[in-house]
Amino acid sequence: MKENNSFDIAVIGGGPAGMMAAGRAAELGAKVVLIEKNEILGKKLLITGKGRCNFTHNEFDIRKFAEKFGRNGRFLYGALALFGVGDVIDFFKSRGVKAKVEQGNRIFPEKGNAQDILNVLIKYLAEKKVHILLNTEVIGFKKERGKISQILLRDRQICADKFILCAGGKAYPQTGSTGEGYRWAEQLGHTVIPPVPALNPVKTPEGWVKELQGLSLKNVSLKLFQNDKKQDERFGEMLFTHFGVSGPIVMDMSKKIGALLKNDPVKLILDLKPALDFKKLDKRIQRDFQEFKGRMFKNSLKRLLPLSMIPVIIKLSAIEPNRQVDHLTREERNKLVHLLKELELTPTGLLGFKWSIVTSGGITLKEIDPNTMRSRKIENLYFAGEILDLDGPSGGYNLQECWSTGYLAGGNAAKGH
Repeated sequence: MKENNSFDIAVIGGGPAGMMAAGRAAELGAKVVLIEKNEILGKKLLITGKGRCNFTHNEFDIRKFAEKFGRNGRFLYGALALFGVGDVIDFFKSRGVKAKVEQGNRIFPEKGNAQDILNVLIKYLAEKKVHILLNTEVIGFKKERGKISQILLRDRQICADKFILCAGGKAYPQTGSTGEGYRWAEQLGHTVIPPVPALNPVKTPEGWVKELQGLSLKNVSLKLFQNDKKQDERFGEMLFTHFGVSGPIVMDMSKKIGALLKNDPVKLILDLKPALDFKKLDKRIQRDFQEFKGRMFKNSLKRLLPLSMIPVIIKLSAIEPNRQVDHLTREERNKLVHLLKELELTPTGLLGFKWSIVTSGGITLKEIDPNTMRSRKIENLYFAGEILDLDGPSGGYNLQECWSTGYLAGGNAAKGH
C-alpha cells in the first residue's frame, strides 16, 4: 500500500466532475486522493438550480444533447455514450435519490434538494475509500520528462501516477471557482481559450425595468437584434431585476449578447403575447375593452398583464390612465398592441463572472483525447468538467457534462490499477 502522500490517482477539485472522477477511479480499484481548497465538497453544486439542483436534462439522444454545446459539442459523444443522461438518473436512483422531470424538461431530485445529490456523492466517495483533503490549496505541479510527478501544496507534496484536473472555471468565484486551473494548465503547456461569462444576467438602463424588479414572466419570446438583423430568439421564462433582466431565456442568450456588444450596440425585443399575432391580439384587446366598457383604461388591463406591469405599460403607452376605454382611438390601441408585442430593452453588458452560472472558454479541446479525457501534451494528465472549453444552455446540460467527463476521466485514469 502506498503511503499517505503517494497515490495511484490525484484528483484536483471537489466539484461534480471531480467527485465523479474520484469515485469512479476508486471503484475500479485505484488508490485515490481528492484535493479541495474549500471547507466542504460541492460548494457550487449546492447552489445550482436555486439550491434544488437541476442535475441533468431529459434528452436521451446523444447527438441532440451534444448539439446544445455548439460546435464543440461533438467532443462529448464518447463521454455521453459511456455515461449519459439515463446512466446519471440510474446512478442517483440506485443510491436513493429519484429524479423528476419539471418544466422545460429539466431534471431535479424528487425532493428538490441539492444536498441530496451531494450526500450521494459523499457516500460514494466514502464507500470507495477515496482519501479527501479539504481546506487544501494546490500551488502547482512538478513536471519531469513530460509527466507530472507531484502536486505542490502549501505545506507538502503529493505524488501520484496519474492526475485529473477538475478545478472548474471562473464562474461564481464566491464558491472557489477562481480560474487557477487555467494557469496550471498553461504552465504545463496547454492552450486556454480566454474564459468569458456564460449563463449570465444582463444589464439594461431602462428605468421602468427597476419598477418590475422580481417579476417573473412565463411563455414569453425574446429576440436579439444587432444592426436590425435578428441574431437569436428564445421562448420561455425571464425575470426582471434591479439591474436589468435574468431568467433562463436571458441567461441562454447572454454569451451571444456579450460577444456582439464588443462590436456594436444590440437590442432585445420582448413579446409578451407570442401566441397571438398583431391582428389576434388587437381583437383580444377589443373584446376586453368591450367587457370593461365605461371603465378607466388603467382598470381594463388586468386580464392581459401581471398587475405590477400595468402601470409600466400605461406609462410607456402615453395613454391617459383615467380615460374611458370606449374613447381610445384605433391608433392608441395599435400603440398598445405594439408595446405588448415589441417591448424594447437595451443591453449594456453582462453582470460578470460573479453572477455567472458557467464559464465559456477553457482548455482547448484539440489538446484532449475525447475518448479518454487524457491530455495530448502530458501523458499522465486528464481533464473533466467546467475547465474544458465546453458550455451548454441552462437546464442541466452543464452538470451532465461534468458527470459524463468526470466518469470517463476517472475510468480511464484507473486503467491498470
